[in-house]
Amino acid sequence: MNTGLVKVPMGITLREIVFDVGGGIPGGRQFGQRVMERLGGKRIHPAGVVPGGISEPLSGLDRDAILAGVSEALRITERTLEWFKSITEKFREEIVSFGTFPTLFLGIVKKDGGLTFYDGGIRIVNAQGDVVANALDPAGCQQYIGEKVERWSHLKSPYYMSTGPPDGIYRVGPLARLKVLKVADRCGTARADQELAEFHELQRTAVLSSFHYHHARLSEMLYCVELLEQLLNHPEILSKHVRAIARPNAPKGVGCCEAPRGTLIHHYKIDEQGLMRWANLTIATGHNSMAMNRSILQGAKHFVRGERITTGMLNRVEAVIRAYDPCLSCATHAWGEMPLVLQLLNPSGDLVHEVRRPC
Repeated sequence: MNTGLVKVPMGITLREIVFDVGGGIPGGRQFGQRVMERLGGKRIHPAGVVPGGISEPLSGLDRDAILAGVSEALRITERTLEWFKSITEKFREEIVSFGTFPTLFLGIVKKDGGLTFYDGGIRIVNAQGDVVANALDPAGCQQYIGEKVERWSHLKSPYYMSTGPPDGIYRVGPLARLKVLKVADRCGTARADQELAEFHELQRTAVLSSFHYHHARLSEMLYCVELLEQLLNHPEILSKHVRAIARPNAPKGVGCCEAPRGTLIHHYKIDEQGLMRWANLTIATGHNSMAMNRSILQGAKHFVRGERITTGMLNRVEAVIRAYDPCLSCATHAWGEMPLVLQLLNPSGDLVHEVRRPC
């Protein structure tokens, strides 16, 4: 398969796994940023990706430097995963009120059913893990994903058209990516496949609480580091063929991939000179919009008590939101600050108490 970087038979590229490894664990984030710096020139918003591929091939020096950190990254990830699993039972109250409700789950899956971050078809499963739709073409997403607008939100609210709102609510991201993998499917690396099997046993494939996003993220990190080592040892990883000639060859196009937060869909239309004239983006935070709102309501009903909102109550509700790792600024194109505001209303709708926290 020609990925535009190097030809790798595994159907996945070094670039795609970099964006999903290292976030959220001490030392792991530093490792992930260093990998991005080696590949893209800088740690934050690397600029190495260009039309047709990447600007520079990977050097032997950079390859060896990344490889030198893999064993430590694996150790950190495995240690953190084991620690997380060991304390999960202590958070039973959070788990049952942390976005625990039936929804659909959406993610990209390879043709052979394995985990992938792009170059696959979209699979949708229900709360029980049964496949609702499979191998959907991302380019035709407007035929099965609808979008509605709520007067109280700047985010669009996507839904699965065949079911319609509100039952068409779905979740994307690490939890969904592991949910759409059936018991017979796999991640594709030894350690990650073992973790996937354990993940499916959490609730016999019906993992509904958004609290489990954390477990899923750690499992994906393990997969990414394992795969990183495999790709760095591939004989063609230092190939100079990293860029194709790119020019306007179609008036419109749809790109779809699995970003760390979840499924990302970009739909563009250009003119004959290649200038973009129209764009519609549905990012992971947008996909999760309805699920996040329902999760906030569930968490607030459980943790907010009395006539005043305490710091502890605010922390609990905020934790529900952060499980989705939302990027509200890129989901809404908001200008300026977007503080967290929690309001307590009485049955008549009058404001009783309000707390704010700058983001």
